[in-house]
Amino acid sequence: MVSSIALLFLVLFLTSSARSFADDFIFSGFKRASNLSLDGSARVTNDGTIQLTNETRRVMGHAFFSSPVRLLDNQHGSSSVLSFSTIFVFDIITIGTGSGHGLAFVMSPSKTLPQADSGPYLGLFGAGNNGNSSNHVFAVEFDTAYIPGMFNETNGNHVGIDINSIISNISTPAGYYSNDSNKKVDLDLKMGKPIQAWIDYSANTRVLNVAIAPLSVPKPGRPLISYTIDLSPIFKEYMYVGFSASTGKLVSSHYILGWSFRTDGIAAPLDISQLSIPQPPSASSSSNSSSKALAIKIGDITFIATLIVVGTAISIFFYLKQRAKLAETLEDWELDHPHRFRYKDLYKATKGFKETELLGRGGFGQVFKGVIKDTGEEVAVKKISNNTRQGIREFIAEIASLGRMRHRHLVELKGWCKRNEDLLLVYEFMPEGSLDTLLFDGKTSATLSWQQRFKILKGVAAGILYLHEEWEQVVVHRDIKASNVLLDSAMNARMAISDCEAA
Repeated sequence: MVSSIALLFLVLFLTSSARSFADDFIFSGFKRASNLSLDGSARVTNDGTIQLTNETRRVMGHAFFSSPVRLLDNQHGSSSVLSFSTIFVFDIITIGTGSGHGLAFVMSPSKTLPQADSGPYLGLFGAGNNGNSSNHVFAVEFDTAYIPGMFNETNGNHVGIDINSIISNISTPAGYYSNDSNKKVDLDLKMGKPIQAWIDYSANTRVLNVAIAPLSVPKPGRPLISYTIDLSPIFKEYMYVGFSASTGKLVSSHYILGWSFRTDGIAAPLDISQLSIPQPPSASSSSNSSSKALAIKIGDITFIATLIVVGTAISIFFYLKQRAKLAETLEDWELDHPHRFRYKDLYKATKGFKETELLGRGGFGQVFKGVIKDTGEEVAVKKISNNTRQGIREFIAEIASLGRMRHRHLVELKGWCKRNEDLLLVYEFMPEGSLDTLLFDGKTSATLSWQQRFKILKGVAAGILYLHEEWEQVVVHRDIKASNVLLDSAMNARMAISDCEAA
């Protein structure tokens, strides 16, 4: 009898051990979900959907299952990755024209995603850690924005597999293969209707399959992406699984309607009938409020209308005059490029580019001191001369690269602005001016000590070393001279980087 009980216990124990690595859960809506971890702009709506982002620019939202899941088996002396499967339904609702930036299914050793940034980084990475093997982040992105020259993207409607970097290992235009014809059907990720996604990874074959389809279409037999990859070097033993989304200058609301996940097996299908479908913004509410606002007495309307007509005529005259002066035209590729300032903000910051704010002149143009009204931040605004301009698209691609550099001995390029034929660069303001002025301008009485000179030389060397060897690509500084060495309030050297180019 004892031996029978022991045998039964052993069988149960072995069965339990064989299943101990399997994690699974399912959410047919999130209204009463208590095992979620949300941050950033993410929230659970009253209808029970996860809204990762809203109509706010440059935000990101994360939603993770609160407990980590086991993805590596380390019990036998080597790390073998476990199979996993997930199904989820998402909806991207665009606000106005354009869409930004997209969402991703993500597996990460941390729920916080350190150094993550909004915009094209999708809340997954940032300029400081993009491409680092130490990230241990796996993601499948659903990207809805296109910025030429950045991240090797081909269009603004694609699905990609990201390993430790926002630059996808593989990507393809969004769509699905019809089970009837086996032909690919294009699918607009931002069409404002729910889309179901299936992601399956086999540990035996090391094949990752990704498929998407409209909610009314069953799982395609042929995946959109089938990619062979060994995920064991990427995963840690325990990883958090969830979603990330971000907006840039253009915004979208990114929703997760339902989610099923399983390791060491196939995720359970979702009950579509239980999902809440988010509704696009309706114009009815605003029209109703407008009608109420207009329900005033007829006599008052006549009087107010007369004042409005006269006042409007005067206002329009001055407004059009000022607008013609400050107008800027956006091209399609400019709509969501990082670090873009409005011309009228820089015009006000520099007091209309007055001579009293002029810091200096050079072969590339004039530099003015400015104060950004909204933040009170002091900046240096360089107006590029027309006769020194490169091709505008090449120049903007260079700005996108230099604008991501961050080093304590480089002058930070904070942004840029293009208005018609005018091109402006915005740098952080250096209160002590240039080393050239300090050394050779007879008007200054300051004398640098040897300690200060040595400190400045070390700062210049550190900045050049970063450009040549430490940044993600080699950048050659083509104009190292005293006038391009600027000094901050602590007399630290900062190299101007406007004359750099990628090697």
